[in-house]
Amino acid sequence: MVAQSKRATIYFDPELHKALKLKALETSRSITDLVNEAVREALAEDAEDLSAFDERTHEPLISYDAMVKRLKKDGRI
Repeated sequence: MVAQSKRATIYFDPELHKALKLKALETSRSITDLVNEAVREALAEDAEDLSAFDERTHEPLISYDAMVKRLKKDGRI
């Protein structure tokens, strides 16, 4: 079964739109293809983040203050 495309109106910042048009021209792809790919990548990254959160649900919590103290002690800040 072939997935049907859905239409949406998106308002881009003029400079971003110009950059998209140039990239589409240089890569011989449509703006639609570029935007779909970017959204897919963003959603895949979100899915990875959610998976990482799920894997860490049983780890002990640490307060912000304790983390700052630990970072200072380790010389990271």
